[in-house]
Amino acid sequence: MGMEKKSVVIIGAGVSGLAACKHLLERGCRPVVLEADSVVGGVWAHTPDLTRLQTSRTMYQYTDFPWPDSVTEEFPNNRQVADYLNAYARHFGVLECIRFGHRVAGMEYVGVAEEEVAAWDDWAGCGDAFGSGNGKWRLTVTDAQGLVQVHMADFVILCIGRFSSVPNIPKLPPGKGPDAFDGKVIHSLDYSKMGSHKAKEMVKGKRVTVIGYGHSALDIANECASLNGTERPCTMVVRTKQWVLPDFYAWGIDISNFYLTRFGELLIHKPGEGLFLSLLATTLTPLKLMFSKFAESYYSITMKQHDMVPDHSFFEGIVGGWVELAPKDHYKNLEEGSILVKKSKTFSFCKEGVMVEGESTLVKSDIVILGTGFKGDQNIKSMFASKYFQRILIGSISMDVSLYRDCVHPKIPQLAVIGYSETYANLHTSELRAKWLAHFMDGGFRLPSVKAMHRDALEWEKFLKRYSHGEFRAASIGLLNNWYKDNLCRDMGCNPRRKNGLLAELFEVSGPSDYIGLHPM
Repeated sequence: MGMEKKSVVIIGAGVSGLAACKHLLERGCRPVVLEADSVVGGVWAHTPDLTRLQTSRTMYQYTDFPWPDSVTEEFPNNRQVADYLNAYARHFGVLECIRFGHRVAGMEYVGVAEEEVAAWDDWAGCGDAFGSGNGKWRLTVTDAQGLVQVHMADFVILCIGRFSSVPNIPKLPPGKGPDAFDGKVIHSLDYSKMGSHKAKEMVKGKRVTVIGYGHSALDIANECASLNGTERPCTMVVRTKQWVLPDFYAWGIDISNFYLTRFGELLIHKPGEGLFLSLLATTLTPLKLMFSKFAESYYSITMKQHDMVPDHSFFEGIVGGWVELAPKDHYKNLEEGSILVKKSKTFSFCKEGVMVEGESTLVKSDIVILGTGFKGDQNIKSMFASKYFQRILIGSISMDVSLYRDCVHPKIPQLAVIGYSETYANLHTSELRAKWLAHFMDGGFRLPSVKAMHRDALEWEKFLKRYSHGEFRAASIGLLNNWYKDNLCRDMGCNPRRKNGLLAELFEVSGPSDYIGLHPM
């Protein structure tokens, strides 16, 4: 039976959900896309005005849908990205499949007992995308009017990302939390959802303190700085210093040539690499350190002035996905004092603001914004009604979801996750995964046994643990973009070599343009 008769539900209409829907439509399947919001674009639908792409435009595009000629910036802004995603959804007929205002409250695998599922040696009992036909997912969905509906699905694709709905709120001792403070406390998520006009009104002329130094924290602090200047500087309380780069050129050399090329990947050990590549990586280790020192020597010049050089190497920052592109005037704002930085492992609230470790004076504040990130794993976990699925979701070494090929959980049938783990070109990787998944669902290849998939996922976790410093996050492919994409290509029967000639293959960064016309066999 072909895919056209199967019911497939995609949850989320962000970058990954749109690609998943487009590739299924191409194969004759008409999925239903459930989106809690009223617009497409996921995180791009609501961001501070200053937000721009962290990846250059040519690296952030669908292979079959180039950016319009009207967008010429190297790093388009939030509006341009949202418009681009909308145009893609319209062009490929994805919009007609989306039901806006539909939030999935929970889902449950029915038709097969959990004991039986737990005992399967093959994924979904037979290695097939749709299983034996007995099991289905039952989704409880609330629509825009608040009415509860039930959807049955032969297959579910979760595209809810890591940054959407479960904010990470720091735990503080009793009496030192937000309730001790007279002002307003919100998470960066709330700030983004307010819409830029309301958000700006709220912070204008106010003493704002931002907790965190990641992507949203930086955007919000710089937005406050542009509104309030040095009169009412914005204070950032920074727990972990990050590599926040003014651009991707060190001493005039594009650093992605060190890290995002196949040659760059030869310098590090890879999951399942075999003896020859392992020896090569060991031999080339000094070169890896040299690249890291070269980048550090350049970027730390500016950071030293503000005592903001991180404790971890540039290389470790790249592996963990902790390298940020600074908002345009970030260092200028630090220079002139419209952003003040306090470095502190801990903070607490008091009546008039925030106390930070090692300082006797408090940071007087009217508004405190928590740029403390998200709990991506909770986001996914909370989807499942079953305690069994919730329990097996979390990986063994890490606290993160452990997936084969970053798409499929070995023990959860008829379900895939796209866009949960981070890469340096999220949109491009999501598109390739969507292709891989559509091909698998259409009977293009079979998955290995549950045991083999578990082994593979563990190999990836071990690799990340090996290279990341202290705080380990499994959900980043870090430096192995090409190695990872090669695996997907081989599964689909496509040639992983995408360039002309060995030198180009080794030393040029591979991006969406190299994968144009990649058709699974």
